[in-house]
Amino acid sequence: MNQEFLHSVTHELANILNYWKTNTIDKKHGGYLGRIDHFNQVIDKSSKGIILNSRILWAFSAASNHYQNDAYKVECITAYQYLQSCFRDNNNGGVYWKVNYLGEPLETKKQTYAQAFTIYSLAEYYKYCNKKEVLEWAFDLFELVEEKTKDQEFDGYIEAFEKNWGSLQDMRLSDKDLNAPKTMNTHLHILEAYTTLFEVTNNSKVEKALKALIDLFLDQFVSENNHFKLFFSKDWKNLSHETSFGHDIEATWLLLNASKQLNDLSYIKKTEILALKIADTFLEEAIDQDFGVFNAINQKTNKLDFDKHWWPQAEAIVGLLYVWEITNDKKYLAIANKVWAFIERYIIDFDNGEWYFRVDRHGVPYQNENKVGPWKCPYHNTRACIEIIRKLK
Repeated sequence: MNQEFLHSVTHELANILNYWKTNTIDKKHGGYLGRIDHFNQVIDKSSKGIILNSRILWAFSAASNHYQNDAYKVECITAYQYLQSCFRDNNNGGVYWKVNYLGEPLETKKQTYAQAFTIYSLAEYYKYCNKKEVLEWAFDLFELVEEKTKDQEFDGYIEAFEKNWGSLQDMRLSDKDLNAPKTMNTHLHILEAYTTLFEVTNNSKVEKALKALIDLFLDQFVSENNHFKLFFSKDWKNLSHETSFGHDIEATWLLLNASKQLNDLSYIKKTEILALKIADTFLEEAIDQDFGVFNAINQKTNKLDFDKHWWPQAEAIVGLLYVWEITNDKKYLAIANKVWAFIERYIIDFDNGEWYFRVDRHGVPYQNENKVGPWKCPYHNTRACIEIIRKLK
């Protein structure tokens, strides 16, 4: 079973990277294209978001580190230079949220989530290129996040700010999110960014911040029924009844990864216990009969979002393999394998390449979603493939 699983994932990783290498470089205006639709048609003059662009840098850097070669050197350099020349705010610090197709600032707000992803991608790129300027920028952003976004009164990180780091009324990441000053999602991606930054710096400030983040997850984010709460007031009142299954399972392995990077046995033990609880609840509530992962549930109304987005499928496999590693219980491996079979059957677009954004409960793709866009990036699936290969080997 493992060899067939490994072979399939190894093959798909190459396909994903080839898609992004072949289809997404903006040869006319520089950097990467802002949007490609479901049918693989480029939507001309689309704006370009920091999340897409930082995740592209992360994916090609992670692939370069995984393969230990220079096959994606040009793609890494293209992504890095575009971030530096178009998204970097040299006057106020940090990175903009969005630029137009020419690379001119369009939305200049400072989303903490965006700063985190830029740190994450720069730290990963530094592992590949070993250039001092890359690490210096990553560390500057870390110090900026700690200075500007940290809540000194109640701890944690505030969601978003104006261009000059003044307070912002609408802090939402997207239209579907609550306008909350603190979110689990942003804290999760600060955690992963700081994990990689600590890996490449071994810096005591980063270590302290990373430990504080793990403590926050253990103390504030976990609900009594083994889910992660998503939206909060400044003083940590829960503002939502929604559970995101993808974030549940993604957080388990990212917390484990952070604890292992710290090499702290106390945190490793705590996050292992938590991972097992979350994973078992996830298996009971999030997996459909076809082994696809549901998107979300409202805990108050019990209303289930039956859609199956591409990214929770990817995160589910990684989370389950981490728990398999902890417990040595093959049921987690077996279900991970079945989720991969679901991905192969319903999520991978074998005609046009890459993965569908989401399918309905019957496995039918939504044709109004992007193949490439502000949120449709090569990060979840590239990372999942690399992690699966590591675990299975």
